[in-house]
Amino acid sequence: MKLLARTLLVSLALVAVACGSSEPAAPAAEAVAAPAAPAAPAEPAAPAAPAAPAVAVKDLEIPAVAQLVSAHTGTVLDVNGPSTRATYGIVPGAKLLTSSSQYDVAAELPADKASPLVFYCANSECGASHTAAERAVAAGYQDVGVMRAGIAGWKESGQATEAAPQS
Repeated sequence: MKLLARTLLVSLALVAVACGSSEPAAPAAEAVAAPAAPAAPAEPAAPAAPAAPAVAVKDLEIPAVAQLVSAHTGTVLDVNGPSTRATYGIVPGAKLLTSSSQYDVAAELPADKASPLVFYCANSECGASHTAAERAVAAGYQDVGVMRAGIAGWKESGQATEAAPQS
């Protein structure tokens, strides 16, 4: 054991000389047992910019949407397919989206990201309007809602509809 320790000490001294160190090599026992020194603490990171507040998609009832439609104070967006539009019609003045999940935000939504948007699909069981609304929020729109009752609920409540434009 002493021979091994002496050999290790000599080896460390030779390595120190070969590397250009003027410090004598540490004794073998210390070299093996000494824990590594902890790294110096890093400078504290600059405070991160506050995150933009999350925009929640609002659930809107039919009377609130009817008021928005009659006052022309926002954009109503129909996320239904052609067969649902043919069966129920559309909310008067609604803009027809090409897809709930892949529509062209720049081409199909208004440029004003503070303008109220209301999405609807077939009925309360349909999730397409929520998918489209979340896409608008992700694109930076601030006032986004969903008429959960959909066009079926709109029509059942006695609201007027119009025929979908033919494409």
